[in-house]
Amino acid sequence: MYQRYAQNNAYGFEVINYEEADEAGIKSCTVLIKGDMAYGYLKGETGVHRLVRISPFDSSSRRHTSFASVEVLPEFNNEIDIEIKDEDLEVDTMRSSGAGGQHINKTDSAVRMKHIPTGLVAFSQSERSQILNREKCLAILKSKLYQKAIEDRENEKRALKGEQKKIEWGSQIRSYVFCPYTLVKDHRTNYEEGNVDKVMNGEIENFLFAYLKSQI
Repeated sequence: MYQRYAQNNAYGFEVINYEEADEAGIKSCTVLIKGDMAYGYLKGETGVHRLVRISPFDSSSRRHTSFASVEVLPEFNNEIDIEIKDEDLEVDTMRSSGAGGQHINKTDSAVRMKHIPTGLVAFSQSERSQILNREKCLAILKSKLYQKAIEDRENEKRALKGEQKKIEWGSQIRSYVFCPYTLVKDHRTNYEEGNVDKVMNGEIENFLFAYLKSQI
């Protein structure tokens, strides 16, 4: 859905990390979407997305419910000073894996980087060398630390205002129902569309705009 949204809007789309699930589907995937105001439009996609459909992996054709957790981060801007000490990093290297293709090699070039004080983790296997994957991991970690600082500041503001509501980044924000009826509904704005295929093909602008308007 997001790849087709990027294509529809002439945004760059790069897969940084791709891990297949044990039985079927995707365990996790990290992508980079580049384009004018891409983060501004997509930042509201953070949260849990719920999918209801007849599973193609079920021989009995039963209805299944699946969940995907989405995290949206801005690309790190080197003009912002975020210091990460070497002693705060835990770095592991491993063999690249995934869907294959010209950008995935089979050497020990993949890098997993953990920021020990916060527990934040980054993984990259899209580059051909360990050095480049390390640089990409560091950039991802800085983006995550930057995003965490924004969230912490927003939480502090809410606490000062006496608001009890917390930011639940893992809460369900949208449902995509293929069966027994077709409907895509955003639970934050109540905006909905009946054409699920259209939405899955990347036409999510109305959902993005509805969310952004609700924040004004």
